[in-house]
Amino acid sequence: MKLADLIESRAAAHARMTAAHEADDGTAFAAAENELRAVDAKLARARALDAADRAEQGRPINGDAKLDSEIRSKFSVSRAIAHAAGLAVEAGFEREIQAELSKRAGRAPGGIFIPTEVFETRVLTTATGSELVPTDHRPDQYVNALTAASVVRGLGARVLSGLIGAVSIPRETASPVIGFVAENAALSSDDANFDSVTLSPKHAGALTEYSRNMLLQASPDVEMLLRQMLARNLALAIDRAAIRGGGANEPVGVLATSGIQKVTNPGSIFDAVADAVALADAENVGARRSILTTPELRKIAAKALDALDRPIGVATVFHDLPRTFSNQVPKTLGGGAEHGLIYADWTELLIGIWSEVDILVNPFESTAYSKGNVSIRAMATVDVAVRHPKAFVSVEDVTVSTPAMPITGLAS
Repeated sequence: MKLADLIESRAAAHARMTAAHEADDGTAFAAAENELRAVDAKLARARALDAADRAEQGRPINGDAKLDSEIRSKFSVSRAIAHAAGLAVEAGFEREIQAELSKRAGRAPGGIFIPTEVFETRVLTTATGSELVPTDHRPDQYVNALTAASVVRGLGARVLSGLIGAVSIPRETASPVIGFVAENAALSSDDANFDSVTLSPKHAGALTEYSRNMLLQASPDVEMLLRQMLARNLALAIDRAAIRGGGANEPVGVLATSGIQKVTNPGSIFDAVADAVALADAENVGARRSILTTPELRKIAAKALDALDRPIGVATVFHDLPRTFSNQVPKTLGGGAEHGLIYADWTELLIGIWSEVDILVNPFESTAYSKGNVSIRAMATVDVAVRHPKAFVSVEDVTVSTPAMPITGLAS
């Protein structure tokens, strides 16, 4: 029974008690009194439950494990796009979930939202090409494009999802000075210093074209292909911005962040890594450090020989540190065609994500319409920020002709 109904029942029982008392009817009074006590007991339970409900924390609209699981298992990217293109497909669940996705993003979609939960498999190299549907209709045999791998998240970057508006994160820049004093002597006053790390929405997107046949395919392989293409493109765009960035309308990536440490004109890769480690050690950088550099520098390290022309080994050249090689790292960093190398604790890098993948479908774009295809615009809103610039060491002027390490004194 609702609280309002119980209050009304109590008032009625109290009125009967009053009438019985005035009529000097002991039996009626006792019955009304018993009813009043029973209603009071129910009222106490109902009020306790109501107070508990008010104190209960609200369920976040982003992070509902049951809903996330349902989205992963039911949401179809191809059905959502096909329905938006006006094709005769059933997309009831995809339409219903748009309200939830709009709440998460804090805005209405430009077209349709694609939830990030569907990108549950991390894709390193996936496909795109001029033929979106093979002529034999075997999407499982689709030939993948050779693309760079997404690496920054795997190195440990922290991802903040479901953001709304600009985000300012307090950062301690200096701690109070601790000193020893004599007995009965006063301590010196000193304050901690703070500033903030700010993330603000930056928009990335692309225009592409899908064939009608592809969107009408019911094959799970076509569905996975669509997911992989969207996940790959978004991941690589974030990667490029996180590593370098700083261009027009781009997030400010690691290499464009003011205050990061630098090593210039190293005598060799071996020296470069040693200098970078020393700089990081001097700034008390965290333990989860690794190297990110170009594949060409791995080739140099693999060819390195000691004074007796014996292979030194890639691990030795890079001081046995964790290392990742990616074509996402700039190959023109410094005075000319020098390659980049970043030594860092990558957990000090923040990646903020504001919106789901926002897709606008246009089946009437002139070029696509003439072929029966569908033009699609995909956009996402992200930003990148460095928590502590000193946690990143950029090595510049590492050329592909630089020796991997000094060869003198290595003979045995």
